[in-house]
Amino acid sequence: MESRTEPVEREPDITVRKPEATAVRKPDTSARPPLVRELLLVVGLFLVYKFGRQLANGHTDEAFRNAHRVWDAERTLRLPGEGAVQHALLSSDTLIHFANTYYASVHFPATLLFLVWLYLRRPRHYVWTRRVLAALTAAALVLHLGFPLAPPRMLDAAHLVDTAQVYGPSVYAAKPATDTMANQFAAMPSLHFGWALMLAIGMIVATSTRWRWLWLLHPLATLLVIVGTANHYWLDALVATALLGVALAVVRLPRPAPSLVVRGSAPAAPASPSVTPSAASPELIPSGAGQ
Repeated sequence: MESRTEPVEREPDITVRKPEATAVRKPDTSARPPLVRELLLVVGLFLVYKFGRQLANGHTDEAFRNAHRVWDAERTLRLPGEGAVQHALLSSDTLIHFANTYYASVHFPATLLFLVWLYLRRPRHYVWTRRVLAALTAAALVLHLGFPLAPPRMLDAAHLVDTAQVYGPSVYAAKPATDTMANQFAAMPSLHFGWALMLAIGMIVATSTRWRWLWLLHPLATLLVIVGTANHYWLDALVATALLGVALAVVRLPRPAPSLVVRGSAPAAPASPSVTPSAASPELIPSGAGQ
């Protein structure tokens, strides 16, 4: 009997072929890790990162010395001034409020929804993405501890406005030294940009629609927001991109398990002596067999 196969998709599926030759696709859950374990793991990694960032607090003088070094390096490299982006945002109250809100409210929710969608619909890509984000965040934490950096909104030489404090909303305390919720001297690398870029890459890899490249608008918008609100330098985003590139080179996408086709037989004619009973029973066949 000639074997029929189903095309293998980006994320392996199990296809049930009914006698009427109709196929029903069901998500393959074999690569999906246990939910409770993943929740504990993600929460644990987040707490370690938050605690680690707090260890870098108190290095105010070093943070400002590094800020001057970064600012001078950007001018040496002839990178565009962060003030050009901020000037464009300040031309409209709507734009600057949108930028501040985007910075304050999109970063964590977007990443969380991205991971939840991958977990439910693309388990194999979820595991890969979680590993890449963990590697990127760990590398960022090491850099935060070793290279404390004051953001450009605090640097007098930059002549930039702290848009969140002036126009709102702000996620930071007005006095960085007294901020117990966030370390404001952990500007490099920018995880706002690094996570946004990984979100775009993850969605492009995990989906096949022709519109998937529009996900790149998210890191682009994030880049303009973090620079225009004076929370990050251009180099913060460049370093985040480099670290993400290393993480992507080291952490490979897990290979999929073979897709399966569950095929039921058509209504059987009276069996002849030459046909064994198993020939009329449902078969479980690896996708691609017999080609």
